[in-house]
Amino acid sequence: MSNEKVNKLATAIRVLSAEGVEKANSGHPGMPLGTADLAAVLWSEFLKFNPEDSKWGGRDRFVLSAGHGSMLIYSLLHLFDFGLKIDDLKNFRQWGSLTPGHPEFGLTNGVEVTTGPLGQGFANGIGLALSAKMLAAKHKTELVNTRVFGIVSDGDLMEGISSEAASLAGHLKLDNVVYIYDDNDISIGGSTDICFTEDIPKRFESCGWNVQTVDGHNVDEIRESLEKAIAHKGQPSIICARTKIGLGSPNKVDTSGVHGSPLGSEELALTKKALGWSEESFFVPEDVTSFCSEVIENNKKEYNEWNEAFSQWSNSNPEEAKEYKNQQDKVVPSELEDELFSELGKIEKDATRNISGAALQILAKHLPGLVGGSADLEPSTKTLIKDSADITPEDFSGRNLRYGVREHAMGAICNGMAYTGEWIPYTATFLVFADYMRHAIRLAALSHIQSMFIFTHDSFFVGEDGPTHQPIEHTASLRIIPNLDVYRPADGIEVAACYMMSVKRTNKPSAHLFTRQGLPLLERESFNREDAYKGGYIVSGKDNSEVVLVATGSEVALAADTAKLLSDKKVRVVSIPCVEIFMEQSQEYRDSVIPQDSNIVLLEAGISTGWSSVVGNNALFITKDSFGASAPAGVLAEKFGFSANSVADKINNKFYC
Repeated sequence: MSNEKVNKLATAIRVLSAEGVEKANSGHPGMPLGTADLAAVLWSEFLKFNPEDSKWGGRDRFVLSAGHGSMLIYSLLHLFDFGLKIDDLKNFRQWGSLTPGHPEFGLTNGVEVTTGPLGQGFANGIGLALSAKMLAAKHKTELVNTRVFGIVSDGDLMEGISSEAASLAGHLKLDNVVYIYDDNDISIGGSTDICFTEDIPKRFESCGWNVQTVDGHNVDEIRESLEKAIAHKGQPSIICARTKIGLGSPNKVDTSGVHGSPLGSEELALTKKALGWSEESFFVPEDVTSFCSEVIENNKKEYNEWNEAFSQWSNSNPEEAKEYKNQQDKVVPSELEDELFSELGKIEKDATRNISGAALQILAKHLPGLVGGSADLEPSTKTLIKDSADITPEDFSGRNLRYGVREHAMGAICNGMAYTGEWIPYTATFLVFADYMRHAIRLAALSHIQSMFIFTHDSFFVGEDGPTHQPIEHTASLRIIPNLDVYRPADGIEVAACYMMSVKRTNKPSAHLFTRQGLPLLERESFNREDAYKGGYIVSGKDNSEVVLVATGSEVALAADTAKLLSDKKVRVVSIPCVEIFMEQSQEYRDSVIPQDSNIVLLEAGISTGWSSVVGNNALFITKDSFGASAPAGVLAEKFGFSANSVADKINNKFYC
């Protein structure tokens, strides 16, 4: 491409970005001003895309991990005709706009992942790249040759999640990753050397990456570095590009003042003048528009060739193509449900983590897109798919991911795979470590993607490991995340129901909480699968409601044992394996399960926060609102008041004295 055309495109990106921030009187102009040259070369010469079919399978992915510089990607999406209009740029950060403060998946066409907290996008991109490698290996076609390009910032690389993700990417030799590091030496607080002086090239070299260093404003160097990175095999690549934050601004370039504040009207005018640009607001010259159209037309040729090749492959490999389509459509075979309930319903007593392990084998048999792994806890979380191999640098055709002790990156990499829509990815670790993954879980919920987060060792019944490993507040803290289904099943039947709900509810992530200790198969007076699919239902005592024992997970069996001790009273046992789904039901149904004029008791081995909306404020709460202790599980049950005798005594003292 002509350097003159690329440079003018970069100037258009700079000015549009600065104007969007200025119009909003809010945002981060420095990063787009500094990385415009990098973005212009990448988008005009290397990135495969087609704005008329932005989800086509042969496209590359662009991840703006430095999401605070969102006007960069919005300017690009406008210039390359992804549907963003000038008015959208003018409405940056405004109510109802397609240009929010940080890019959001599902809102703005062309945005591949939701990047907000720094480092998440870095790890998401590794998940996108891993997804492409796995798809190509699984379906035996090189047509799925997606490359992942990203722009990452100092802040991304300061966050620990990027080190975890870089380590795993280097181990797996993901050579379809090309990241550009915007090395501008400036953060919000001033020069980065006040806190950040490590040798980034050596850091990535030690993780097994291919590293280059370039002048981030020299088009020829940028082009050459991208060519080398794309051609390099056997390693992910990072291009450390030395840039000037706020380039073009005469008085704010290379200062922290341009990082997170508008230029100001006077400085914006001076910037336009310095760049030789029109004074007209949101101006795009005709030759820039024509250049972008030329790029699009060139990309469409590759798009058409890819579609023709894919059609030929599909015709030559009909069974493989059908499975690929079913995986993309997330087809759930009718026999899956019957097998899950039949097999898991036979388990008379076991830890729900073990039952979950059995469930995953059945799910994997019927769902080709189910893949996952744990944070070096496979023997404890029971999450290996037994008839499948591990993902390795030499073979991506397996379904088991060995994440190592990298919970932060694990959650975000899982999300990266979920963003593609081609997998149902799961992760696994102990519930007490859910906080390491909280940003990833929250962003999965915000993005409406089907990530599945499996957690075991779900209460103080972990026992001897003590309070550092006993989750007390974690279940409640997950339940307060909007658009996240939190499942805590009581036995094999509920494990089956919870997994079926999680598989079918494709527009949200799920958290599955399982026990280490064994639980009995519940004695139900009658059972219909649809009852469990409502999130909460009556286990026993359908005609009785003098005392209603409401519980989840391991405490449902405790409620059933307590009911036997209260045989002189009309006792109902209610299980709520998923509070979120139960609260979606009609008020009439919820009241039929938990009559508000009854004596209601809430049993859960965790804090009471959030339960008032389910059982009311007048219920008897038998919960654990302080940290645990190190002792055998049975001893803790007695000491903490979670034995049937103790619960029965509390009920009698509360309601019958």
